[in-house]
Amino acid sequence: MAGGAREVLTLQLGHFAGFVGAHWWNQQDAALYRPTDAKEPPGELCPDVLYRTGRTLHGQETYTPRLILMDLKGSLSSLKQEGGLYRDKHLDAAIAWQGKLTTHKEELYPKNPYLQDFLSAEGVLNSDGIWRVKSIPNGKGPPLLTTATTPKPLIPTEGSIRVWSDFLRVHLHPRSICMIQKYNHDGEAGRLEAFGQGESILKEPRYLEELEDRLHFYVEECDYLQGFQILCDLHNGFSGVGAKATELLKDEYSGRGIITWGLLPGPYSLREPQKDIYRLLNTAFGLVHLSAHSSLVCPLSLGGSLGLRPEPPVHFPHLRYDATLPFHCSAILATALDTVTVPYRLRSSPVSMVHLADMLNFSGKKVVTAGATIPFPLVPNQSLPDTLVQLGGATPWTPLSACGDPSGIRCFAQSVVLRGLDKACHTSQLTPGTPLPSPLHACTTGEEVLAQYLQQQQPSVRSSSHLLLTPCKVVPPYPYLFSSSLSQQGLLLDGPPTGAAVESIPVLGALCSSSSLNKTLGDLAKELTKLNLRRWASFLDAGVEQDDLEEVLQELCSLAQCYQGGDSLMG
Repeated sequence: MAGGAREVLTLQLGHFAGFVGAHWWNQQDAALYRPTDAKEPPGELCPDVLYRTGRTLHGQETYTPRLILMDLKGSLSSLKQEGGLYRDKHLDAAIAWQGKLTTHKEELYPKNPYLQDFLSAEGVLNSDGIWRVKSIPNGKGPPLLTTATTPKPLIPTEGSIRVWSDFLRVHLHPRSICMIQKYNHDGEAGRLEAFGQGESILKEPRYLEELEDRLHFYVEECDYLQGFQILCDLHNGFSGVGAKATELLKDEYSGRGIITWGLLPGPYSLREPQKDIYRLLNTAFGLVHLSAHSSLVCPLSLGGSLGLRPEPPVHFPHLRYDATLPFHCSAILATALDTVTVPYRLRSSPVSMVHLADMLNFSGKKVVTAGATIPFPLVPNQSLPDTLVQLGGATPWTPLSACGDPSGIRCFAQSVVLRGLDKACHTSQLTPGTPLPSPLHACTTGEEVLAQYLQQQQPSVRSSSHLLLTPCKVVPPYPYLFSSSLSQQGLLLDGPPTGAAVESIPVLGALCSSSSLNKTLGDLAKELTKLNLRRWASFLDAGVEQDDLEEVLQELCSLAQCYQGGDSLMG
């Protein structure tokens, strides 16, 4: 659509989704800051797709995520449910009351030191209780910052991060946070453990009406809503919340894109049988129900398997991460997400969510896999053709959907994004008359280089590719995961380390309709058939019946059959 953003409304459902979402929004926020000496041209990505403008009661212009998030009691730490940009409506109501007033105060969570540093840099809390944020130029993002005014960032330590709100540096609208008070985030009692519990939440009028009210608030102010992106925990009861939420969206907003990212924390061990079995059941029920109501579903995990057998976490040659820390795992997944979602966030010639899904989900293939190379291995001044030739014939990205080894699989369709490459490196720099090392060196544009490379890798595959100058931002509170062999721009150094912190990186990301899902979904069904459900009656007590399990098994097997070999385009 010319002349306006094609808006997307984001839903975050669950605590690990909150971790991924916090990194995601931090990265969007970092991309809004434009240093005065920025070399990359602005405007490849349109922030209005994800953000909305508004005003506080005091006339302060705001720019906040178009976001609804749901989490459990105790998950916000020191973050207020209504956010910090607007006056507290409950406080206003209390002041209007002229009678006797009794105040009961809960013990406050101590504010994370990182957030204290962030707040002092972003604005000030006045004595009247109103948060005064710095002005927003042209209503688009934070103020212009120069090296002279940018405060030195405080990097949060892993030990200081308990919940996602401990490192979220983006102000949220009061309509964003929806707390589920009937379940607890901490402790062993009152946990949201099972798919059926999650489904039942959105059957309750209280929570259903609250979600519908927030949906209507955001949707009605959109000029051209292209759809919804949903970040949803797959491993716990939020898979059931996601199932009901996507069902609601499909019924109420027919024709809009619904792309669901099913999130799973890092690898786990078989020390807690009930949690492991619940994880398996929630994942299976979630994938089946989410795929029924979504345009596209993509599991995202750094683990090697969706099943019960633990597999080692995936490896990135230039990252050093701890797979047991949600803070680390979610940062990597958010970086992949920030890259593979580029097509429907482009300012110029965007691919709508519906069209992206249609390209990937033909012949019933509603589930796709993701992969990413973080960072993409670029040497300063090396051309893209040279880099791609060095990669050889192996799959150039690390799998991120817990579907095992990608070697030998067939790809039916793919959407690929490569970002963070300087324009001068897009094509071969060989002097005229030099023999060409490969057909890639004959290409005249970077887009042509990438498209031809993908065609060589997977002939006759339905493929879409995008090449961007804009890198992915990895400034604090993004954890420092990078090897010392990377420059400040995430390029591979040929000399000794400079000691400068990595601030941005080139990334290659891909969504694939892949034959690996035949085995992954089939194996998931086989593991379910082996379960003695009488041992796990509590899962059924949570609202799921034996017939529901049989139906999920059938649907899993049907989904798996969609990904059997055969012709790439015929499925």
